[in-house]
Amino acid sequence: MIDFSFSIYDLEYFLLIFTRVSCFVFIAPFFSMKNTPATVRVGLSFFTALLLYQALTPAQAVSYDSVLEYAIIVMKEAITGLLIGFGASICTSIVNFSGSIADMEIGLSMATLMDPTTRESTSITGVYYQYALMMMMIASGMYRYFFGALADTFTLIPVNGSVFHGDSLVDSMLMFLSDYIIIGFRIVLPVFCVTLLLNAILGVLAKVSPQMNMFAVGIQLKILVGLSVMFLTVGMMPGIADFVFEEMKKMMVSFVGALQ
Repeated sequence: MIDFSFSIYDLEYFLLIFTRVSCFVFIAPFFSMKNTPATVRVGLSFFTALLLYQALTPAQAVSYDSVLEYAIIVMKEAITGLLIGFGASICTSIVNFSGSIADMEIGLSMATLMDPTTRESTSITGVYYQYALMMMMIASGMYRYFFGALADTFTLIPVNGSVFHGDSLVDSMLMFLSDYIIIGFRIVLPVFCVTLLLNAILGVLAKVSPQMNMFAVGIQLKILVGLSVMFLTVGMMPGIADFVFEEMKKMMVSFVGALQ
């Protein structure tokens, strides 16, 4: 006969694991998309926490003296899960930054739409890059890395073992901001270079034949050339995804190091 009995200590420890896992799932890329039902995220968090509980049950209980101390431990686990997921989630903003630069160059900066995944107004090219990134994330199995990294954090940062180092967290954010600009411009570099060359050609034509309305002609040419370059460089999307995925791994490792 199967014995489903458990002690209050087991329940407390499981709830702490469930807190970290659920906070991670609700902010991590792909899983935090608004079109993912909340029940799916809760169920995924629950069963993931159950599997981790079976492998991580310690020999001694989490010590606390009052309900307030246990609430503090719960908050520490929640913040730990949020920070680890946030380290990966902020990297998806790189493609939105690249899309904004591309739209500004080709003349689509005024055309925005509502992104159903984030419920925010964003650029057309940014949505294109973001959905391509999510598709690459599913195809490459990057979501498996997220859960593997989350499981490893329980070894590196035991339950109630988080130590928040403010200086390390600030250094991690500064490192991300520098990579944010570099990777973002590397993604949009083909469109940027072609439109820069097109602007130079239009400037020469404006001097050669001033009777032509280069402003009206330039708007149409920029859109045509920009979309053509994006179509011709679609084969670079796996490389773009690799840039962003490597940054995700780097940021997750950096945030975990700041919590040890």
